[in-house]
Amino acid sequence: MSTFAAIDFETANPSFDSACAVGIVVASGGAIVAREQFLIRPPDAWFCFTHIHGLAWEDVESAPGFDRVWPAVRRLLRGVAFLAAHNAPFDRGVLAACCARAAVNPPKLPFVCTVSLARATWRIHPTKLPDVCSRLGIPLRHHEALSDAEACARIVLRAQEAGWAFAAPGGRRRQGRASEGSRRKMQSGGPHR
Repeated sequence: MSTFAAIDFETANPSFDSACAVGIVVASGGAIVAREQFLIRPPDAWFCFTHIHGLAWEDVESAPGFDRVWPAVRRLLRGVAFLAAHNAPFDRGVLAACCARAAVNPPKLPFVCTVSLARATWRIHPTKLPDVCSRLGIPLRHHEALSDAEACARIVLRAQEAGWAFAAPGGRRRQGRASEGSRRKMQSGGPHR
């Protein structure tokens, strides 16, 4: 089983570089081996998603910016084969935007989208994170970055138990019941929630 990291960002507003929290969960050998959550001070005080994740400017005003959080994030990602996220295009976009703003290179890691993975492995619909977690019996405090990241990690671990295996893009992979089209979507990020 591959070593991987599940990642979840919460943003203050629609700008991809407005991350206000990130949760990262690392799994290796079929088990979770590390969990970290960081509050992040976004570039400005505009918060319009407080009603979703409960974070406001006052919660992160004295938190470090992404540039200061990045070294710890990079250490957690060292040695992982891929990143997993629920609705991976969103988290990939936030990571890229925050890295660009901080003038650091984003990790060159493929993303696996757990939306597509849940659809392909168990034919779950709808595939919002609470729906998938309910179906698989995974605990969740939705829109809390660490809880969302851990839920994503557990979805990947369950898929691995069901026969799914990650292979780097261009490599051979075993996907259980997933179709070739679904496999491509899982690697590229797949559809939105």
